Amino acid sequence: MSILYQQALTIVRPGIREDEYGNEKPDWATGVTRIPVDGVNVQPSGGSTEDTDDRQVTVTGWRLYTPRGMDLDLRETDRVEFAGMTLQVTGKVARWPAPGGGIHHIEADLREVD
Repeated sequence: MSILYQQALTIVRPGIREDEYGNEKPDWATGVTRIPVDGVNVQPSGGSTEDTDDRQVTVTGWRLYTPRGMDLDLRETDRVEFAGMTLQVTGKVARWPAPGGGIHHIEADLREVD
C-alpha cells in the first residue's frame, strides 16, 4: 500500500425518523451507524474562510481520496470523523470508473465548521 493511504476515519450515518408530515428526516440523536475505515487519504482542500456576520465561524475544506480499487459506502448525507474533527460531506461523492469496469477510486469534499 502507498504511504499516501495510511489514514483512518469513521463514517457516521444518521438514523431516520419521520416528521409530522410523514417525510423521512435524518436523526443524529438515535439510530446513528458508525463505519470505521482504514487506508484512505484526507488532505486540506480549498483553504479556510471566515464568516463574521452573525458570529465568528471558520470553515475549512478537506478532500478524501481512496486508493485504486477501493469503494466506500459514503453518502452525501453522512459525516466523517477524522483527526478529532467532525466533517460534513459536501455535495456528491465522486466515484471514478476503472477501465474495464468497477471503481478506480472515490473522492469526496468534506468541510469542517468550527
